[in-house]
Amino acid sequence: MSKRPLIIGTAGHIDHGKTSLVRALTGVNLDRLPEEQERGITIALGFTELGLGDGRAAAFVDVPGHEKLVRTMIAGASGLDAVVLVVAANEGVMPQTAEHLAILSLLGLSHGLVVLTKCDLVDEETRELAEMDVQDAVAGTFLENAPVLTTALGDTPQGLDDVRAAIAHIADDPDRHRDEASCFRLPIDRAFIQRGFGTVVTGTASGAPLEDGAQVWIQPLGLSSRVRGLQVHGEAVDQASSGHRVAANLAGVERDDLARGMVVVSDAELAPASVLDVHLSMLSQAPRIAAGQHVRLLIGTAEVLAVAEPIGRDALEPGANQFVQLRTESPIVALPGDRFIIRRESPLQTLGGGIILDPWSRRAKRKHHPSFEHDLSELLAGDSSRLLHRAGPAGLSRSQAAIRGAEGGVALADKLLHSEHIDALTRHITTSLSEWHTAHPLDPGAPRRSLHSGITAALTDKAFDALIETLVGAGTLATDGPSVRLATFSIALTPEQESAREAMLNSLETAGLEGQPFAELITGMDGLTQLLLDQGEATRVADRVVQSALLVDLEAQIVAFFERTERLTPGDFKTMTGLSRRTAIPLLEWLDERGVTRRDGDARVAG
Repeated sequence: MSKRPLIIGTAGHIDHGKTSLVRALTGVNLDRLPEEQERGITIALGFTELGLGDGRAAAFVDVPGHEKLVRTMIAGASGLDAVVLVVAANEGVMPQTAEHLAILSLLGLSHGLVVLTKCDLVDEETRELAEMDVQDAVAGTFLENAPVLTTALGDTPQGLDDVRAAIAHIADDPDRHRDEASCFRLPIDRAFIQRGFGTVVTGTASGAPLEDGAQVWIQPLGLSSRVRGLQVHGEAVDQASSGHRVAANLAGVERDDLARGMVVVSDAELAPASVLDVHLSMLSQAPRIAAGQHVRLLIGTAEVLAVAEPIGRDALEPGANQFVQLRTESPIVALPGDRFIIRRESPLQTLGGGIILDPWSRRAKRKHHPSFEHDLSELLAGDSSRLLHRAGPAGLSRSQAAIRGAEGGVALADKLLHSEHIDALTRHITTSLSEWHTAHPLDPGAPRRSLHSGITAALTDKAFDALIETLVGAGTLATDGPSVRLATFSIALTPEQESAREAMLNSLETAGLEGQPFAELITGMDGLTQLLLDQGEATRVADRVVQSALLVDLEAQIVAFFERTERLTPGDFKTMTGLSRRTAIPLLEWLDERGVTRRDGDARVAG
């Protein structure tokens, strides 16, 4: 038996008895506003609970049925697990019944039942006609095989036990599923001040559980807050889970800062969205909407104006299933997989709805429509790694990837990248090194940081270093200190260069410890000087270059000297080497740096 929370809502035409049915089932009158009670219609969303037995309860959401309040109806319908479609037997299916049913289907609902109300006001033939009318209306929808129950809510209520049993059966359905992997979200449908507590918001929770005391953020404002109290069904709890109707007391947030449509989230990296790629199903009776027209986007409890840009088409076509980019006038909170509704800007009319594929897209230029169609087809088919591909060579943080539900990818330190981008980055680095080796055939490799440019500039320092180490591990690259080379590269001298190298070594040997000026050698030998330095055959001492073998001999002489004497004066050193003070002092300082000697006043002692 399922113990997951159940949120069930009403839907149907105005004055068909939705609120009366909820009152008869729960004993709670959800028409609380004076104007609602006076006019007998529901204006605001109503919330209560229905006992299901066995200690369980379902949250009941009563939505308005008036055509001018469809926006409020959609806010209430978002987050539902199931619906009770209410149809009055004396009127049958009406325009708002059909619109509500269409909206519920577009929102992806898969569980529900139909309740015929006011059956005590009609004869048997009329009731049967109403049932047939309902069967025709729900044909081809998620309610096609749902039970159609008859009720009478007069002085002697009838059929309520059957309704309760049907709702309990839905609650027990093991196929009901709610996402609990993504971060916690609470779309705000109400915000108010509770005396003694402060600001309280209510909504239907989704995603991972939220603990009392947790830090949260209110998006799209970016406000930080802390939960200092949670209630579910009016009872204080330590944790709120997906599917719960939740009231959260928020610290440090003013009521006037909040509005319906904002979302309480548990992860600061859940960034607001304003360019959303979606898969849209247009209603067959909807008008044709040309590209670039404004529509009303309703998602969760939010409603914003958006420009609709069909991908690969010139318009939103009636009855079509198509990819569309929606660019909102103000940011909203959305995740891949969220359901939405679009309505005509004016006159108000439901156009269609569907599923969000990528809420953090870039603007789709017409020349890019084919690639967008490919990406979105892959996403619609369930390939969430396409979100990593769309993130580009910068990749996503692990938290961002988890929020998006993007699976797969290659880890580079603090980032996850699509394998195609790893291949592109690898090609860029190997091509850059190949060009470097061609231009600098005597250099052992390119400076590591010079490769962190172009396409690789998108990587963080940690991710770039991880990529280099990965390629070294794969045998593609080799490193030597700050230099990087292709693993297959080795310095190969031409006969002319080999001859020049030998001549330079001979010249350095002849120069002895006095060496030769670095500035003259580095400019006159076309890279050979640096090659000798890199290969250890020559050593730079201050502004001169000395053959390394001579310096090895010098170190041995100094070690032997200290075996006989404790202090080495500059005079001793000049006598030992035959050097002038100008060249002796740099060599002494070089010996200090090597740790062979240590300065002690005017003399040196053993290091």
